[in-house]
Amino acid sequence: MAYRNRTEYWMYATGGFIDLPAHASIFLAVNSRPELETPPDQKTSALKLALEPIQDALVSVETRIRAQARAFDPGVESYVAYAIESNGKRLRPALALLAGGATGHTLPDHENLAVIVELIHAATLVHDDILDEADQRRAQPTANARWGNSLAVLLGDCLFAHSLRLAATFDDNRMCRRIAEAASEVCSGEIVQTQRRFDLKLSVPDYYKILEMKTGALFAVATELGALLNGASMEVMDGLRTFGLRLGTAYQIYDDCLDLAGDEAHAGKTLGTDLRRGKLTLPVLHLLQISSPEERERLSQMILEGREDEIRALVQHALDTGAVRFAVNAGRRMLREAQDALEVLHHSVYRDSLAALCSSLDAMIAPLAR
Repeated sequence: MAYRNRTEYWMYATGGFIDLPAHASIFLAVNSRPELETPPDQKTSALKLALEPIQDALVSVETRIRAQARAFDPGVESYVAYAIESNGKRLRPALALLAGGATGHTLPDHENLAVIVELIHAATLVHDDILDEADQRRAQPTANARWGNSLAVLLGDCLFAHSLRLAATFDDNRMCRRIAEAASEVCSGEIVQTQRRFDLKLSVPDYYKILEMKTGALFAVATELGALLNGASMEVMDGLRTFGLRLGTAYQIYDDCLDLAGDEAHAGKTLGTDLRRGKLTLPVLHLLQISSPEERERLSQMILEGREDEIRALVQHALDTGAVRFAVNAGRRMLREAQDALEVLHHSVYRDSLAALCSSLDAMIAPLAR
């Protein structure tokens, strides 16, 4: 599917229900410090506004992402098209483009980078769904549900390989090397997380490391390389890498909290799904930490046995004891650290947009601390 104009793209990206307010009023709302609070009725408007400076580039990137299917054998094309046409809001491409704007100019190579990071993300989703035995993602059947695990594994592999082939076209060898390193880190993070399912000895530092690898790494490479393409200084590249890493990690903490404290219709899955699959997230790890030895033993048995009534009771217990609130506060603290990392940049609308992404995510995670 191609987009005839940027209005049509935004109808796709935001669901068609957002009115774009004036720049000044919303940027004042979303960039408040240090609380980072955004009124609930401005959440989606603030998110759209954060991407306003790169609207045209995002339309181009979206068209190019969907065109990638044609690079494959006709027998494979339809599978690839299915995998890349249902991947949400394209946040990682947006980060690459905003980092480019914040460090000089958004060049054609920034669009190339945006396409590559999204293809890697699409590959990870295909493989994630196999590991989780998921049959739906965003209200659509997963690749493994439609065609089986064997074909889905190969589909994810194709997407990884194609993204690295595109990365090899950059003139600067550092681009391809860093993209390959990030892809390897994402896959390694998934391996470690899979190894440590139902591992009650998992520590909070271990948890953070997994998040940085499986989610933060791709956010970080998008922002870091967006700066590298403009010849930015090492200080600026490091700052943007830190920004991406913190934002990506906070985003995963939000997703983990949503699994326990969200609305099932909004979350798109049954609450406690991560627990049922043995994924011990920050709220659960904190709950185990603050419990007495006897209570910890009881909760551990509930996790290992996975009985439906006990999982639901454990979810409620995480809410009642403030364990979810603890994780929400950790995520919000990480968002403040992400904004602090932007101090290396000169003031610009693109820097404001990067900061506004933090504010938008903060507005999403804050209500979960009920």
